[in-house]
Amino acid sequence: MRQLKSRGSTKRVKLVKKVRKVAPYLAPVVDGVEAAQDLDVTMQNLSPDTSQTRCLVCKGGKMLCGKSSCPLLHRLYSFLKVKPLLDKTDLEGSSPPGVFVGRFGYPKVYAGPLVPPVIGDTSIYDSPEDWMYLDLDQILEYRYSLVRGMHRVTVYEPEQSGRIIDDTRDMTLSSGPVETEVMFKKRPRRPLRLDSGVQPMGPSAMLDKFVLGTMRGHKQLERAYDDRDLKAAPAVVDLYTNDVNLTKITRAFSMGSFGIGANRRMVPTRWSITAVDSTVGRHFRSRVKELPFINEYRVYEHSFLGNHFKILMAPEEWNYELVEAWYPGTSWNPSGSHIGICSDWESNKGRSGYARIGGCYYAARAMVTERLAGEGRQASVVILREARPNQLMPLGVWVVRETVREALAQPYLRFDTREEAIRYMMSGLKIDLKTWIDGGSLLARQLYQRRLTDFVH
Repeated sequence: MRQLKSRGSTKRVKLVKKVRKVAPYLAPVVDGVEAAQDLDVTMQNLSPDTSQTRCLVCKGGKMLCGKSSCPLLHRLYSFLKVKPLLDKTDLEGSSPPGVFVGRFGYPKVYAGPLVPPVIGDTSIYDSPEDWMYLDLDQILEYRYSLVRGMHRVTVYEPEQSGRIIDDTRDMTLSSGPVETEVMFKKRPRRPLRLDSGVQPMGPSAMLDKFVLGTMRGHKQLERAYDDRDLKAAPAVVDLYTNDVNLTKITRAFSMGSFGIGANRRMVPTRWSITAVDSTVGRHFRSRVKELPFINEYRVYEHSFLGNHFKILMAPEEWNYELVEAWYPGTSWNPSGSHIGICSDWESNKGRSGYARIGGCYYAARAMVTERLAGEGRQASVVILREARPNQLMPLGVWVVRETVREALAQPYLRFDTREEAIRYMMSGLKIDLKTWIDGGSLLARQLYQRRLTDFVH
């Protein structure tokens, strides 16, 4: 007699089907309910509405916004440095390699290579893993130097979309920078938008011709591309656990290089970053939940470009929370008069939906689960991010990922009690404990909930 599916099982299957229907480009990695819950398929890309009135009065001199320096002038100076090199319809340069797949108009989107007007080793131009100790102006110069070539493509046919897309995909499977020649239909243009709430991007133009020079393939990436029976999620995990960095994996993932052959899809860059972070984090989390607890309270910390991170690990079963606090005048709280708090968390059983805090949640989770799995330990983790006025502009999810990675690479401070650890965390932050507790759930539980072990001596 045929067995009927349980109501819970049916609900889980429906969730996976819903995500695949709304975001079919993520089908290669959405093969389970956890993956479906990790991905937000309805959230709009909302940009803060900033008034430029203060800027007209300030003109970068009075710092009326409360920042330590003018984010608009940083953008302007960096843009003007590279603009003379980009004012033509042809371009020769070594791509890092870099690619960008847009999302507007999906399933018909614009995709193509990112090429700087520089010949040589340009790998750092699109390598956030190497940006941790660079200053803002240098990072902006790299961003603005990458010219985006655009070619209209249907994401369902990554391998039947013509020579330009074939060459762009091949480039992402390279082990290093690739010399390229690009012809545009018009000169690349990107009006310099003086808005500190918008991520910096270089100019773009429609492609007329794209020619690859000699390149050396990355063996592991090519092997994953050639294996048409390997699902995308296992491919991502296998590559990362074999020392292929996340940027390289994300590029290839975005160009539809992984997954069951007939199911391969190109994925908008914005989504591919979260999908890869989420996949890596789920893999390490499944291992961490089976490991013994750490035997102390730990605090890790690191600061970068106005972002101050404190990470608390407690000797308990896996729970995780990210709490972000944004000062007035920062990127995502530009016109507020009070500190803005946003948080999300998961219990040992996982989440029931996409984190409202967005891709940062999954980027940080990937790093802490990797750190714990590497040590062979389990812990409850709370991450506090304090974005102060000298956090001048949004640069991407990579800021969270790499700052958390760097914090976890540093020696931690050890404490015998939860209260001591939290007291130390607060000593290095400007926002008071009550504000953090009001904005988060797990931190309050860490501080106030008593456990049986508290009564055992």
